[in-house]
Amino acid sequence: MAAAAAPPGGGCSPAGGGSVPVLFCFSVFARPSTVPHGAGYELLIQKFLSLYGDQIDMHRKFVVQLFAEEWSQYIDLPKGFVVSERCKVRLVPLQIQMTTLGNLTPSSTVFFCCDMQERFRPAIKYFGDIISVGQRLLQGARLLGIPVIVTEQYPKGLGSTVQEIDLTGAKLVLPKTKFSMVLPEVEAALAEIPGVRSVVLFGVETHVCIQQTALELIGRGLEVHIVADATSSRSMMDRMFALERLARTGIIVTTSEAILLQLVADKEHPKFKEIQNLIKASAPESGLLSKV
Repeated sequence: MAAAAAPPGGGCSPAGGGSVPVLFCFSVFARPSTVPHGAGYELLIQKFLSLYGDQIDMHRKFVVQLFAEEWSQYIDLPKGFVVSERCKVRLVPLQIQMTTLGNLTPSSTVFFCCDMQERFRPAIKYFGDIISVGQRLLQGARLLGIPVIVTEQYPKGLGSTVQEIDLTGAKLVLPKTKFSMVLPEVEAALAEIPGVRSVVLFGVETHVCIQQTALELIGRGLEVHIVADATSSRSMMDRMFALERLARTGIIVTTSEAILLQLVADKEHPKFKEIQNLIKASAPESGLLSKV
């Protein structure tokens, strides 16, 4: 999403710290809420998505506008705008359709590791292989400073994350009973990370927890990349049809090597050699990618 810049004209005079009341308007809806004093464009966008994510079409382009008392109408959000007093903003969809490009940068990406638990080991096809690739992805995330969110489905009955996967430095490791990873605690963790646009998602099962998580995330305006060689199910048919369905919704189905190299982007990146060494421990020849 992008907001068009305009010369400063509406907006806010200084006030104290804490929270500031803001009225968020979208289409026919208007919902009062609060944002931290000093919040800028990115936090306003995150709040719009948390309030209206299920109504927003992520494949459109938007402009954020501020109600300016001096003009008695909305103006494009002024460049450098921050919230410092009570105000009213709205999100306006433009007529231009956006193509999902799938660009990834470490500063705007989060990794989601879904339910890679011990009790799934005998049931999930190619489980050992997706553990190996998942561990490589988490090593890459640590090297590049990318936050990692991990869930465990009913760990009391299904066990913890497998020992082969090192969760050192994970931002959040959370038990759940809901199939989707999009829990209030996860949404709160995402809100603490400025500028998040993309989620790299992997784990099990493709047609249940992965699928439901991906659909909820795009419903909140995030771009989702599913790592095909780190994602599996008990049934290859369930996995295949889930990936096909998700690809049709605009979710990006990709591979671990593509993800890691897209994140470094340049041979001159200071972490390129270390990422290259991870990749040289080549992905298992499991046949998973022939079943996408």
